[in-house]
Amino acid sequence: MPTTSGSPLRLAPFRRFLLAQIVSATGTAMAPLALAYAVIGQGGGAGSLGVVLVTNSAPTIVFVLLGGVLADRMSRSRLLFAGNALAAAAQGVVAVLVGAGYATTATVAVCGLVSGTATALRVPAAQGAVPQLVPPGQRQRANALLRLPTNAVRFVGPVAAGLLVAAGGPAWALGWDAVSFALAAVLLRGLRLPAPLAAGPPLAALRAGWRAFRDRTWLWTYTLSGTVVVAAWLAGFQLLGPLVAAARYEGARDWGLVQAALAGGLLAGTLVCLRWRPRRPLVVAIGTSAGLAVPLAALAAGLPLGCVLGATVLAGVALDIGVVTWTTAFQSHVPEDEIGRMSAFNNVGERLAIPFGYLLVALAAHLWSEGVVLCVCAGLILLATLLNLCVRDAYRITRPASSRVPGSRAATTVEAGSGG
Repeated sequence: MPTTSGSPLRLAPFRRFLLAQIVSATGTAMAPLALAYAVIGQGGGAGSLGVVLVTNSAPTIVFVLLGGVLADRMSRSRLLFAGNALAAAAQGVVAVLVGAGYATTATVAVCGLVSGTATALRVPAAQGAVPQLVPPGQRQRANALLRLPTNAVRFVGPVAAGLLVAAGGPAWALGWDAVSFALAAVLLRGLRLPAPLAAGPPLAALRAGWRAFRDRTWLWTYTLSGTVVVAAWLAGFQLLGPLVAAARYEGARDWGLVQAALAGGLLAGTLVCLRWRPRRPLVVAIGTSAGLAVPLAALAAGLPLGCVLGATVLAGVALDIGVVTWTTAFQSHVPEDEIGRMSAFNNVGERLAIPFGYLLVALAAHLWSEGVVLCVCAGLILLATLLNLCVRDAYRITRPASSRVPGSRAATTVEAGSGG
């Protein structure tokens, strides 16, 4: 694979991968709002919504390690096809149940288990697909390009979902989510990426992956911090956010605007990453996570909708810069035949606290006001960010030269020994 800089859009396999991401994003942008108001519409509150979100997240903890091992041993395009096809089936069943009026918290939760399992297959494979599709010098641009159109879709998607839910109910938005997964599966089936050259029995490969993960201080400390940040953000924003919008603002319509504001910020952050290549991408990824506390604080204070929208845009900018810089640092400092397992350990760490966070916040909402719980979530994000910025090894992860191709054990040992 050539290592000269240029546009990844010149590569046909990358264009196919990008198109699949765009198609899938159109449904994914609508699903959270539609799912939340499907639960609220059947009389559920924070407890019911928390159960549904937990069942969607829990399988990723159980199966993402298996997905990581498979992603280092099998064709990643086949895993992506299987994951999208399974998600299409799960979301299709949810849409039918909601549309027919037979949906309950239990049935939606069961479909969430299937959808979460599909995510466990997709995430490590998708992380490892980019290094197989583009050379090192193009990876940050490729990661930004992958997020640019999908963030643009997310900007329109929540508004469309809010209008669609208000006009015809959540089943239509959930139905399109299922169709988008099916179309993405067809596109990814034609990608035909070769399997990485990971050797040894699966259990031995998992143990070797854990040792490599543990030896990279920058990786496990970022994962530990992310466990707190992601849990607090999702519990505060995705769980309590719709409930606050229903109580203080205009319900689905205004929450759709908030989601669109987040997507607008994500889009702006992507544009920044197309031009800015920071020397220390991991430090940037850590620092930008503090921005997620801003909209939680705005919702907690009961600020006017305009202020909440502005705070959410800021969070979106910070979030997307953090995602692109983290992904590029990860792909540049982890060998190709370990990316699946390293991604799995990172994901299981960051996702481990999510179901517990949802449950704790759902319980806390019965004891304290939503404003107090949102303030606690914002404080946890800031604390985790500051502690992670104190890790010296994070400052040793620098932007690699475009000609450097990670993959040798010697290079990996040097990186691990120096904290990255």
